[in-house]
Amino acid sequence: MSFDARWRRLRERCDSLDPDAVLVTPGDERVFAVDRTDDDGIFVTFREGRERTLRRDQFETLADRAGTDPLELDSLPPGVGPYVAVLSLAPGFDVDDGEFRATEAGAETNAVDRDAAGGDDEYDSPFVRSRWDVRRPPESVHDDALLLADWLERHDATDLGTLSSDDAVDLYVLLSDVQRGADELRRDVGDELLDYVGPEGRLHGQFGTVSRTHRKRRRLKDEEAIFDRLDEADIPHEWVLGVDPDKLDVVVATTDVGEDDVYDVHDQYYVQKTAVDAAEKRTRLDGLRDRLEELDDAEADDLREEIDHLEGRIDDLLAAG
Repeated sequence: MSFDARWRRLRERCDSLDPDAVLVTPGDERVFAVDRTDDDGIFVTFREGRERTLRRDQFETLADRAGTDPLELDSLPPGVGPYVAVLSLAPGFDVDDGEFRATEAGAETNAVDRDAAGGDDEYDSPFVRSRWDVRRPPESVHDDALLLADWLERHDATDLGTLSSDDAVDLYVLLSDVQRGADELRRDVGDELLDYVGPEGRLHGQFGTVSRTHRKRRRLKDEEAIFDRLDEADIPHEWVLGVDPDKLDVVVATTDVGEDDVYDVHDQYYVQKTAVDAAEKRTRLDGLRDRLEELDDAEADDLREEIDHLEGRIDDLLAAG
C-alpha cells in the first residue's frame, strides 16, 4: 500500500474516533486527543493543554522505518511517542512483544476486504483509551465523592439495618472507592506539603492545620553484618534468632507438621470489594452532570444567594466568639 493511501486511511480513522476517545503515548502514557486533520498533518492537544502538530512527512519517515526495522517501544524518544500512538490507527501496523512494526501484507488484505465490503474496517490500537479510563486522581476522587454524595441524598444511611442488600453493597463500594482514591491523593498532597512546612513548622488552611511530623522506619541490615557486630559485643546469636514465619510456612507445606501445630488459628470474616461496575458509575455521573447543566439561571442564583447567606452567618458567629 502506498503511503498516500495509508495517510488517507489514517486521517479517516482519526476523524472517526469516538469523541470520548483519547490516545496515550507508549511507555510514559502521556494523554492527548486528536483535534482535526488536514493534508499536511494531524493536530492534537495534550491533557495539560499543550497543542502540537504531527506532520505528515514525519509519519512517512516513521512508517518506512517500521517497515524495515521494528521500533522498541520502551526506548522511544518522547517526541516520537505521539507519532507511534497515532500511526497505530492506520492499516498495516502491529504492536507485539514490545515492538511497533509494519505488516504490509496485512495492510493490503485489509484494504482489499474493506473496499470490497464498501466500508471502513476497525483497526484496533493498544494506545486508544476512554477519557474515563485515564482520569487523574483528583478527577477520580471528585467523581466518586459526587456519586457518594448523591447516594446519601437519595437514601437514609442513619440506620444501616434498614438498607436492602443492594443498597448496602452500593454504599460499601462507593465508600471503598472514595477511601482508596482519597488516601492516594492525600499521600501525594502530603509529599508536596513537605516543601512548604519547615522543621517544626505548621501550615494553616481554611479547614484545618497540618504540621511536620517524624517517625523512624527501620529495615534490618544484612544478616552477616548484624552477626559480625554481635560477635564484637560478645552477644550470642541465639539471643536474636527466632522463628521465621516465611520459612515456617514452607515447613508446613512440605512436611507432616500441620498448621494447627505451629499456629493459633482463628477465622475472621469480613466483606471485601471484588468488583466495580465502572460503566454504571459513569452512566450515573453523566446523569448528574446533565441535571446540573439543566439548572436554570434563576435556580442557580437562588442557590448562590443561599450559600452566601450561610457563609455570612458563619462569619458573624465566628466574629462573636
